[in-house]
Amino acid sequence: QFVESGGGLVQSGESLKLSCVSSGFRINSFAVGWFRQAPGKGREPISCISVDGYRDYIINDKDRFSISRDEDKVYLEIMNLKPEDTAVYHCRRSLVRTCPADNPVDSWGPGTRVTVYG
Repeated sequence: QFVESGGGLVQSGESLKLSCVSSGFRINSFAVGWFRQAPGKGREPISCISVDGYRDYIINDKDRFSISRDEDKVYLEIMNLKPEDTAVYHCRRSLVRTCPADNPVDSWGPGTRVTVYG
């Protein structure tokens, strides 16, 4: 129900801007969050943005992450990438306008893979 994109193979210190679009519902009707799952680890929440633009950063290293949205997409910019950012990144929605972003209905999509080297 989400299609994530923007991942890739990048060198430490670079930045990436990930994006997600919705399929089957209007993305601008719900709060949306980003999660990631590193190899061999559980899924970790990163950030959430409400319909009204309120931003909540859950991840510890929050200064390197920036969530934003427009009418059609939700974005996650990751700055000064580190090897520990290597993971598959996913979008997830709340079923209401406010964070946190999660729900018992949607399945998890394939996400977008970020691999950081160096």
